[in-house]
Amino acid sequence: MGAVLLPILASLLCLETGEPGPRSPAPFGPVPSENQLRWHELEYYAFIHFSLNTYTDQSWGFGNEDVRLFNPSQLDAREWARVIKKSGMKGVILTAKHHGGFCLWPSRHTDYSVKNSPWKQGKGDVVRELAEACREYGLKFGVYLSPWDRNHADYGRPEYITYFRNQLTELLTDYGPIFEVWFDGANGGSGWYGGANEHRQIDPKTYYDWPNTYALVRRLQPKIVIWNDGGDRADLRWVGTEAGYVGETNWSLLNAQGDVTWPMLHHGLEDGDSWVPAEVNTSIRPEWFYHPSEDDKVKTVARLLDAYYASVGRNAALLLNFPIRPDGTIHPTDAARAIETGEIIRKTFAKNLARGAAAEASNIRGRSSDFGPENALDDRPDSFWSVDDGVLQASLTLTFKKPTSFNRFLVQERIALGQRVKAFQVEAFVDGGWREIGRGTTVGAKRILRFPTLEASKVRLTILDSKAPPVISHIGIHLAPPILDAPSILRNRAGDVLIEILDVGPHVHYTLDGTTPSRQSPRATGPIPTTDGKVVVQAVAIDPSGGQVGPVRRQAFDVSRKAWRFPSLGADADALLDGRDDTSWKMAESTGLPADLVLDLGREHRLSGFRLLPDQNMGASGVITRYELHVSQDGTAWTKVDEGEFANVRNNRTWQVKRFSPTPARFLKLRALATTDTSPNITLADIDVLTE
Repeated sequence: MGAVLLPILASLLCLETGEPGPRSPAPFGPVPSENQLRWHELEYYAFIHFSLNTYTDQSWGFGNEDVRLFNPSQLDAREWARVIKKSGMKGVILTAKHHGGFCLWPSRHTDYSVKNSPWKQGKGDVVRELAEACREYGLKFGVYLSPWDRNHADYGRPEYITYFRNQLTELLTDYGPIFEVWFDGANGGSGWYGGANEHRQIDPKTYYDWPNTYALVRRLQPKIVIWNDGGDRADLRWVGTEAGYVGETNWSLLNAQGDVTWPMLHHGLEDGDSWVPAEVNTSIRPEWFYHPSEDDKVKTVARLLDAYYASVGRNAALLLNFPIRPDGTIHPTDAARAIETGEIIRKTFAKNLARGAAAEASNIRGRSSDFGPENALDDRPDSFWSVDDGVLQASLTLTFKKPTSFNRFLVQERIALGQRVKAFQVEAFVDGGWREIGRGTTVGAKRILRFPTLEASKVRLTILDSKAPPVISHIGIHLAPPILDAPSILRNRAGDVLIEILDVGPHVHYTLDGTTPSRQSPRATGPIPTTDGKVVVQAVAIDPSGGQVGPVRRQAFDVSRKAWRFPSLGADADALLDGRDDTSWKMAESTGLPADLVLDLGREHRLSGFRLLPDQNMGASGVITRYELHVSQDGTAWTKVDEGEFANVRNNRTWQVKRFSPTPARFLKLRALATTDTSPNITLADIDVLTE
């Protein structure tokens, strides 16, 4: 007798005897609150970054930027909402105030806001316009309020907390329902501070008095969730990177007390005592605010899909940022990429190929249809397949009516009863035998596996290990369309261009003359020699059989680094000049900060800036945050040409670009004044110059 028939017989017996059926599994471990359960259902929503930084081409404002710069002539929050809705997102969080202190609403507690800008003669309110647009388009609305304020004179003193809470009260009182409030973890440092122009440091664990601040939030917005990276444990957690992914093992648990390390943020804690799920925040461009230099660096559809599968597909939510342009609009490229990504996600998961399949299970709780395997296919979140108490390993098999092609496997736990699964395996019955097509660790709210398209007559999910009897609420079998990504382009120290693509099969074509590549353009089959001067490379992947054409990648390179050297460093420093982001160099010895790195360009150039790539290892120490740059023509007499900070480099390890007045030089001296962890042994992945 097949296991799928047992529940039916069991229910009939219960009806005849009048005996009650088996009880539902009891919750195991920490479980989500009602607010967190609602948040889990959102999965994918937008960030909006827009402030004075948009007009000054900065990452972080210093706090002294002129409010009169803010004048978005074409701002239409309904356009933002339309793009977000068409992209398949369910909400948006607006940076109402970033670290520079400028407020996008006419706050009653500061003059540093839109009310003193020329936009709408000081009568505008970005927060209100977006809140109303969200209600019109059926989107949830959230706000970002930076606890750090580089403009306010009282920052660092007790008086500032009153100011901060007054602003928080405005945002949570005057704009309707707020689904999430976002408190950035950046805090303390150099700032304008009302004209003091100094460095201030606070203790983020105590200064903001988070327990009372949280109490205020929950009183004003009872259905809200709180995100915070800088203090007491909130409802949601950061994942330790802004690159768009969380760990493949991802528990929605942390401990309520105690310090949190990077591995804990990235993977959660299997035995944590509190439900604190992960939110993956990343930008559609390298930086959070709009920079014209990034117009050709918008994430491709393939990369956005990668972020979706590495967040939503790993038991997290994806918060994708749109940097708003100075005119108040979303760049057309950003909008088109996000909308296309959303459409592919919708098409991929619109049809569950498992529907109609016969479901069997190795164990069914009490042999009752209330917990049978067919419940994992009915699209009801409150029904599920479960097993008897004490059973920690079990399997569920789906038999299709006919051989079926697919390349995605989706599985969900009934998280209202806790997160349980520790390891699982997925197999397909192909050519008369079972073949493993994927395996994973945690499941949680949603887990999606990707693999090459195959055709099978059966699929089997096996729970290999679980903290408690598994409770599976949904299984999905899906077929995603093929997507070609843009090639990656780098230039090595010898001056050769290398063009690479992950896909096997497509041909890569390129140009060096500024024209758009096509099938008629040269094909990249190995290193491409170039001159020692500047070069602009464009490349595209084209499927030679199906005709599919991927997005074009454009990469501009400055002068060749063939003659460059580091006079006082060993051969390992060549990693700084190889053009790759997966290699890095670390200073072997240092007497402390400041620490100097001297580069000989081999001959004189007219320099107008420099750029560097931080170590891409999120656990790396010695990442430079403040710097000076000196230049020289002979390596002896030095002139300082620039100084400043690499804002947010701790979290966002993108290329850091700095410009200065053009000056002739052969030697550069990068002086590290401060690092993310005060380590004097500075580390870098790559360094380059900009010539006039």
